[in-house]
Amino acid sequence: MPNGAELFVQAAAQLGLSPIFTLVGDHLNEALAAAARAGMRVVDMRHESGVTHAADAWARIHRRPALSLVTGGPGHTNSLTGMATANLAGSPLIAVSGSRARGLADRQAFQDIDQVGMARPAVKWAAEVPSAGEIPFYLARACAEANSGRRGAAHLTIPVDVFTESAAGTAFLAGRLAPAPRCPDLKPATELLRAAKRPVVIAGSGVWWSGAEEALREFIERTQIPLYTITMARGTVPDDHPLSMGYADPALNYAVPTVFREADLFLVVGKRIDYRLALGGARLFPAEAKFIQIDIHPPELGMNRPLDAAVCGDARAALDAIPDAGPVRTGWLQRVRELRAESAARLDAAEADAAVFFRALREALPEDVLFSWDGGDFAHWGRALLPARHAGGWLRLGPLGTIGSSLPNAIALQLAHPARRVVAITGDGALGFYLAEMDTAARFRLPIVLIVGNDAGWGLERELQSWGTGGAPTVACELQASRYDLVMKAFGGDGETIERPEEVGPALGRALASRVPYCLNVKIRGARSPFTEWQIAGKKR
Repeated sequence: MPNGAELFVQAAAQLGLSPIFTLVGDHLNEALAAAARAGMRVVDMRHESGVTHAADAWARIHRRPALSLVTGGPGHTNSLTGMATANLAGSPLIAVSGSRARGLADRQAFQDIDQVGMARPAVKWAAEVPSAGEIPFYLARACAEANSGRRGAAHLTIPVDVFTESAAGTAFLAGRLAPAPRCPDLKPATELLRAAKRPVVIAGSGVWWSGAEEALREFIERTQIPLYTITMARGTVPDDHPLSMGYADPALNYAVPTVFREADLFLVVGKRIDYRLALGGARLFPAEAKFIQIDIHPPELGMNRPLDAAVCGDARAALDAIPDAGPVRTGWLQRVRELRAESAARLDAAEADAAVFFRALREALPEDVLFSWDGGDFAHWGRALLPARHAGGWLRLGPLGTIGSSLPNAIALQLAHPARRVVAITGDGALGFYLAEMDTAARFRLPIVLIVGNDAGWGLERELQSWGTGGAPTVACELQASRYDLVMKAFGGDGETIERPEEVGPALGRALASRVPYCLNVKIRGARSPFTEWQIAGKKR
């Protein structure tokens, strides 16, 4: 008769929850030993939050639930940030934590905390497994909860004695998924599109999760409506497509505020009308503009902006079902393209060190690289200047803004695409959160190219404080100008420091030729990115 750990591994395999992202701890030894005996792939990392970030990234990349397994107590509390990150990003993370034995609850046992109570506000669903035989039911239930409707994280606490006890009376393995909702009546949306003179499409992560890349491309080609992408929709239609106008984020695309103010209709597909879109408000959108929103999650429809047509359903089904959108608006399309060209020229004229670096990097990078992006001014310059070309190859932090997670995300991205090159772009401040994951990348011989913008400080906050205090000294913003390339070498990788633009191409060539993780430590002077300028402009209003 199997024990709980063996049943856990069997259920995980049946549900497609492989690999297991983990960090070893006493509560997990039986489960990890069972995984090894079963031949299940185990990716062991250096920090529990990094574990959950990597599993979250694996879920996003593959569009299905992914599993993290951490020990209880501080292992569980460390993992909460990753749970919250995945949940806000709509990613079906299954976050499992071990814990003290069941009979020791509420008796001052070692590491006895209310793990389920802590997790509930950060996830869609959470529970503690009461017995070994019920592990398959609870794991399947977690997958169903995480992967239905608008996806999100689910948490299970599994006490250590549940893993070790015999699994008598095994519960059935529940069904995995409810069917996707059918596409509702699209007649109101179609009529609005036909009547519009200056329509725009804004596509978000729902396009990726529904597998609607081809449907989106065919829709814009059929209707000749300009497209802006954001979040996981970046790259679903490449930025070099003649109808793709780049980032929908006004903080990174200089053309967006003008285009959006001039547009008379917005078709928002699989994207919350959230902070990135100014909550649908007057800073970005004209009051008289019409709005159509397609979203699988009913509460999103009309939350922040009144809608003229609400479509609750799957993005791919909806895009396929809209027959046409009226005549081609040649003049409008030409206007949008002109504004995009002006935005690109403005970015290409920027003299900031980071802008100069990313222009040189753009010339040297092969077209098939995949990106893992962090936050901060250095990364924001890159997001503004580098094109998104590949669906699923533009990983971001998500609405929680969990800086530092680009390195664990890159580990998952490289594991998922061993034949592709992955570039992680971060700042020196953000890198510090999960610096030890350099060890994980080196142990697994993942040839990630880690690019660190080193301005010896928390650059974005330094710029915001400098503006807000009228030139007074900044507080808690300065760091040492550390040699992160040498840190990578110490972990078993390789790297070098870049100080001049002409060094970028040769250094990148060496990084791409490396068979181990390679850190490019880029020395720059801090300068406000377009993102920070947008933030400051908002504070001035």
